[in-house]
Amino acid sequence: MHSHIHLGLFLLLCVLSRSYAGKLLVVPVEGSHWVNMKVLIVELHSRGHSITVVRGSSSWYIEEQSPLYTSITVDNGVFDDDFMEKFLPHLLKIQRQGKSFWNEMALADEMIHFVTETHKQSCNMTAILFENETLMNSLKDAAYDVVLTDPAYGSGVLLAHRLGLPLVYNVRWTVYGEAHFDIAPSPLSYVPVSGLQLTDKMTFSQRVMNMMTYIMIRYKYSKNFGSPYQELTQKYFGPNVNFFSLLQDADLWLMRNDFTFEFPRPTMPNVVYMGGFQCKPAKPLPGDLEEFVQSSGEHGVIMMSLGTVFGQLLSELNDEIAAAFAQLPQKVIWRYTGPRPANLGNNTLIVNWLPQNDLLGHPKTKLFVAHGGTNGLQEAIYHGVPIVGLPLAFDQPDNLSRMRAKGTAKIVEFATLDRAVFLEALKEVLHNPSYRENMQRLSKLHHDQPMKPLDRAIFWIEFVMRNKGAPHLRAQSFRMSWIEYQSIDVILTLMLMVLVFVLLTVYTMKYFCLCLFRKKVKRE
Repeated sequence: MHSHIHLGLFLLLCVLSRSYAGKLLVVPVEGSHWVNMKVLIVELHSRGHSITVVRGSSSWYIEEQSPLYTSITVDNGVFDDDFMEKFLPHLLKIQRQGKSFWNEMALADEMIHFVTETHKQSCNMTAILFENETLMNSLKDAAYDVVLTDPAYGSGVLLAHRLGLPLVYNVRWTVYGEAHFDIAPSPLSYVPVSGLQLTDKMTFSQRVMNMMTYIMIRYKYSKNFGSPYQELTQKYFGPNVNFFSLLQDADLWLMRNDFTFEFPRPTMPNVVYMGGFQCKPAKPLPGDLEEFVQSSGEHGVIMMSLGTVFGQLLSELNDEIAAAFAQLPQKVIWRYTGPRPANLGNNTLIVNWLPQNDLLGHPKTKLFVAHGGTNGLQEAIYHGVPIVGLPLAFDQPDNLSRMRAKGTAKIVEFATLDRAVFLEALKEVLHNPSYRENMQRLSKLHHDQPMKPLDRAIFWIEFVMRNKGAPHLRAQSFRMSWIEYQSIDVILTLMLMVLVFVLLTVYTMKYFCLCLFRKKVKRE
């Protein structure tokens, strides 16, 4: 009898636990962006939600078959598998020519060309999706509760509008640049523009540079990146619909950073910070790796990884890095996928893959050599491990500059990298205790919060699903013209009123003066 009651209660609890399960349509972005999107998918799946992922046919990392989700594969031809292996050496060769204005311009042009092509391919994939009436009808019939997307590309924004669904972002970057500039007030007097490697304490000349760079970046990003989406928006939604407004109209912005990493700045009610949401306590290492780590003794271990996409550098750089590592008493674990570097020391272990989070959380890990991707930096903050940065491309130089400003990282530029420079940077971070102390302080601040970032993110996603959106959190600012937002019309009206009042006052005084003068003349 009791067993039947217990079984009934168990089944009832199972039904109740699933009764709030919803349906999500996920439109992710490749590379490291998929790594952190998958963290959300895993957690949402564990809570009973049904998930469908829209992926391109040439996807690098997004699996077509998965126990976590159902996939919809749309034909695209973004890049072949070895594209990044060709693209990165080209960027490094430009950087190795030295830091100059012309090299910086050449580097920026290469980046803009690369990103522009990927946005065009994203638009092509979206158009193919929209033209497939059978597929679009099936998406409408599926009755999804929300679209979860990364707005670094605009496909998810357009799809959510086409389906009339609430929109949630897993975001750090949008089509137009750093996400805060699209949604929150961003005073350029103390909010640095990404790419300049400035802090929130700027001199006059830096503020001038910040303003000029902001104007240039907004123009270039809108012209090169936003234009393809605007054309697509007008094609499918009419000439009066603006893509930038659609992007701003999201219900929720889950920001992949927080203020242990970012400089303090204004924010908005529908911006929720989940910096470090992918981080977790370290698990035990595999036996052979643990044995290698323990063999380091009191000197400890250095870990080097250049992220999801960049597995190797130019051979000359690999050789210089290997030679510097060989001169250290520490053991080194280096994620590396190319030919074996020359001068590789006996203290260095080359691996194709490493458990980055678990190694960072190991007590013997003394230093993290990183390219400056957001995911890796957040894990370093979580575990309190200082950094030697080798910024490669995209947002990495700016990310590392924030860590340098907080006293937790030393940056080595590829233009000047050789074994002596790299070795000096490694020794400085290893032997100067301030780097580790500052990073430990950031780690303490990150952990000192009432709710885990991942739990906070999932709560707000489910909040939007339960309430069919969150319009009460969206400010009216993005629905206003620039003139209205800056109150230019109000200021001009008030100035006109003041001017009219002054003119009337002057005219009245002049009139009375003339009257008095005439009376005086008559008396005489």
